[in-house]
Amino acid sequence: MTVTAPAVLDGRQAEPGGLFVAFDGEHVDGHDYADQTGRTGAVAVLGSRPTSLPTVVVEDAQAALQSLATHVVTQLRAELTVVGITGCQGKTSTKDQLANVLSSAGPTIATIGSLNNELGVALTMLRADPATRFLVLKTGARRVGDIAALTRLVAPDIAVVLNVGQAHLGKFGSVGAIAQGKGELVQGWHPAARRFSTPPDPRVVAMRSLTDGKVLTFGPARHADVRVLDLTLDNVGRPSFTLRSSPSSHPVSLPVVGAHQALNASAAAAAGLAAGLPLDVVAASLATASVSKWRMELRDLANGVKLLNDSYNANADSTRAALDALAAIATGGRRFAVLGEMLELGDASQSEHRAIGQYAAARADVVVAIGEGARPIADGAGRRALVLADNATAAEWLRGHLAPGDLVLIRASRGGRLDEVATAIA
Repeated sequence: MTVTAPAVLDGRQAEPGGLFVAFDGEHVDGHDYADQTGRTGAVAVLGSRPTSLPTVVVEDAQAALQSLATHVVTQLRAELTVVGITGCQGKTSTKDQLANVLSSAGPTIATIGSLNNELGVALTMLRADPATRFLVLKTGARRVGDIAALTRLVAPDIAVVLNVGQAHLGKFGSVGAIAQGKGELVQGWHPAARRFSTPPDPRVVAMRSLTDGKVLTFGPARHADVRVLDLTLDNVGRPSFTLRSSPSSHPVSLPVVGAHQALNASAAAAAGLAAGLPLDVVAASLATASVSKWRMELRDLANGVKLLNDSYNANADSTRAALDALAAIATGGRRFAVLGEMLELGDASQSEHRAIGQYAAARADVVVAIGEGARPIADGAGRRALVLADNATAAEWLRGHLAPGDLVLIRASRGGRLDEVATAIA
């Protein structure tokens, strides 16, 4: 039996010719779903015991999946450029923009959604085939050593480090540990690789000491190698700017919302230039790039309300960027910031949520905090804020209070599932 389609962990996602990787989990045993997976198209199983489909039986399904992914990419490496991206915020948008840039030069495979851990990176690697020229991998971490393990699966030719913030602070324990974890992408590079850092973040700049390779910097700083100049926003918060990489400059107008997207675009541009693309091609590709769902999605609803759905995930820095976008969008009505809990902030959780409340109160007319974990947001926002118990209550309240011309931002960590609120009011 020949596998001709991607590997999946969820049998419902199997394509004809696909491989189903079965895990015996705490609550569900994937092996029991082999029949169902076969009906959706899978032709084989990788698992720890035999199933009704042809099965490669291994002791450790995760280790076997990773070994398979490394083997496949190793066979393709002569014609393949691998880009690794990490940072505490902006990974997905940068990945999306870079994938669009590289696709202009050749077939490109990039991480789907948040498949950025020890399983997700392997699954993305297995989507590459002999036609693939660029493989863009988003690498995430919750502890020191996670990214090092991912670079052992495949060492990037180009490593992009966006920033060091407080995402997963509760897991890492300190911002210093987060910086150490992100730096593992630089240490795990391919011998011919280049690494990029953002000048505004001193913790990333310090990673220069981790490599003797070429470093390109990006962002608005005067000395950046790939620079954003003359940034402006239109009436719905979409950025336009001049992208400069000496001696060339090209205008860029992004089709996505938020001034922070210009920094992400400069990171994607730096990686594109390192991959050999000319600046004019990079700039033109950025102008047509879209980002993944539930990331700064601006919609006009039938009732005259504008919805800014940024509900996929959240940390403190990215929430500030979303609130800045809320303030930048022209509206004839009120601005609502609907915010849920930001998870994994550890001992800093109370203070960070309260600070976000203060920040939101300066940019929104009404701040809605959903759930007890988000109550400190309301405390920080003061008289502009209220706390609602759950998503259903928040959706009902919003339906009763939003009016034509109003603008509503919805944002929280993935665990809050605030996409339910966005769906309900839309």
